[in-house]
Amino acid sequence: MGRWRPPSAPAKPYITPAGYAALESEAKTLMERRADVVRHLAAAAAEGDRSENAEYQYRKKELREIDRRVGYLHRRMPKLKIVRQVPTDSGKVFFGAWVTVENELGATRTFRIVGSDESDAGTGAISVDSPVARILMGKSVDEEVKLPLDQQTASHWIIDIRYQDTSPE
Repeated sequence: MGRWRPPSAPAKPYITPAGYAALESEAKTLMERRADVVRHLAAAAAEGDRSENAEYQYRKKELREIDRRVGYLHRRMPKLKIVRQVPTDSGKVFFGAWVTVENELGATRTFRIVGSDESDAGTGAISVDSPVARILMGKSVDEEVKLPLDQQTASHWIIDIRYQDTSPE
């Protein structure tokens, strides 16, 4: 039997406009893909014995996965609050901020504080609910913060805060 853990707090319902557009695009793409999977599933079902039909089994599983994700998106998206406004005090870290921190060795890292539905560690987009984001929230440039990065806690200094993405894409 597993170890009981109390349920985690629900994720904050904030999202950036770009993140919401990505979720809308994903829902649309999934619905188009679903139609194709249903068509293939019907063709596999018409072949006869379903118990030994690998194509039928695969398409059923694929359809379940698509339906699960579409269901989640349809339940989650109406609850989300799109944050379009830049805070009046742009010198502090709030939702949507790009924050650059520097450690004692001069190495820098940039994070963007976004909603849990659009976080992606590979691009530096961290959830507003994450421990790093909670430490950074409300801080200003030149403030020292102790961040739990790379399996250790180290001192970092905030060297830049911005609210518009100026990185080339």
